[in-house]
Amino acid sequence: MTLWWRRLLRDEDGQDVIEYALLTASIGLAGIATWPLITTAIGVTYRRLDTKTQDIWQVRDPGSN
Repeated sequence: MTLWWRRLLRDEDGQDVIEYALLTASIGLAGIATWPLITTAIGVTYRRLDTKTQDIWQVRDPGSN
């Protein structure tokens, strides 16, 4: 049994797969953590753009020509 543990600890097969999995998981967690900040920033930017766009066009009074 101890021989099996020693072999398991020295074996490096699959190490790169585990590293890529950990890297992918950390990128995913970072994305999940920053998503609320991103959506808030997009919402604020959209509202600003919408307000500026609405202010460009002003409705003329139908009685004034």
